[in-house]
Amino acid sequence: MKKLKIAILSYRSAKFGGGQGVYIKDISKALINSGHEVDVISGPPYPDLVDGIRLIKLPGLNLFESFSFKDRLKKFINKSNKSIDEYYEFISVFLGGFPEPKTFGKRANNYLKENNDYDIVIDNQSISYGLLDIQKRLPLIEIIHHPITFDFKHELESSKKIKYKISRHRWYSFLKMQKKVAPKLNQIITPSKSSQKGISEEFMCDYKNIKVINNGLDASEFIPMPEIERKKNRLITTASADVPLKGLDYSLMAIKALKKDFKDIELIIVGKIKKNGHTERLIKDLNINKSVSFRSELTKKEIAKLYASSSIAIVSSLYEGFGYPVIEAMSCEVPLIATNVSSIPELVGSYASLIEPKSYDEIYKAVKQILLNYDEYERIAVGGRQHIINTFNWSKITTQYEDIITKTIKEHEKC
Repeated sequence: MKKLKIAILSYRSAKFGGGQGVYIKDISKALINSGHEVDVISGPPYPDLVDGIRLIKLPGLNLFESFSFKDRLKKFINKSNKSIDEYYEFISVFLGGFPEPKTFGKRANNYLKENNDYDIVIDNQSISYGLLDIQKRLPLIEIIHHPITFDFKHELESSKKIKYKISRHRWYSFLKMQKKVAPKLNQIITPSKSSQKGISEEFMCDYKNIKVINNGLDASEFIPMPEIERKKNRLITTASADVPLKGLDYSLMAIKALKKDFKDIELIIVGKIKKNGHTERLIKDLNINKSVSFRSELTKKEIAKLYASSSIAIVSSLYEGFGYPVIEAMSCEVPLIATNVSSIPELVGSYASLIEPKSYDEIYKAVKQILLNYDEYERIAVGGRQHIINTFNWSKITTQYEDIITKTIKEHEKC
């Protein structure tokens, strides 16, 4: 394939928070390793990129750097030559909205009007109005990891409080834009068949315009570390605290039950706890403060070391478009317990203990079963790593991306 100039758009690309920053780093690295020229055009927070990839910063107000109104107001006041979009951002955030996908899409469109020498544009999940204008001028591929409508539904189900429900409707108001834009996009890539079905149904997209290509994993980064001793009763999970979709409550309740059988049981949560939030209150109510700890802003190597020191990984999500923690744990040869939902069965094959969601009792039973028969599950975990190496390697996945890129460029030229 000839060398292409590729623009990757990302409205936010946090190095450590969630999968978006991980995906941007990995896909840009894979494409540059395949011989292409890659620019990442991102809003803040900005990604960690490998050498050779140019980062083009399109800053907005970055109001979610802090949740303090005083800090946000100070940012807004101190910004000189404020644009209409920045006024819109501040007012929307003040009223409880999330305007970043929309305003980033406008900034990206304006940038690409002046810098239109790219062979292909790949957007990471903004699904914004600006893309429709970009698509008229340049070949465009949209990456949708999963429809955020699922997050919205699970959050509404998590509380009966009217004030909370109103706040969720306000926050997810950007979905109106995404539902209008998604059906008009010519080419969508998603990482699982589960997400393909969800995008088609939730966003009313033409099924044949949605191509499934798994996300990849560098199995040389997430590796077994036999030199690190596993702590027999240490469990590990990855979860954004207070995000209902991750099902963290059920893991915490399982820890409470497991303490009766394993007094020194502990759970490490890769994520950040929200001060005075739901999760902090639940940990206190369950009286498991000494058994639970949070670790955040970790490098891949640091996460791999935590897996190496843990005996079991738990993914208790209620939905996953593509669960990075699932394949990371498997790549590190850690026995895995995961919910039998959405994309997870696709990812794990026969190499994990699948349980029903929303059940702390099933987590409890699965953990007990593994700890009492550890050698057997350790052998399964070794096979799980080989499954990851065979299925989610970036070399194979990059070729699949290149096929779709070629097809998208040719179809754009026809139009």
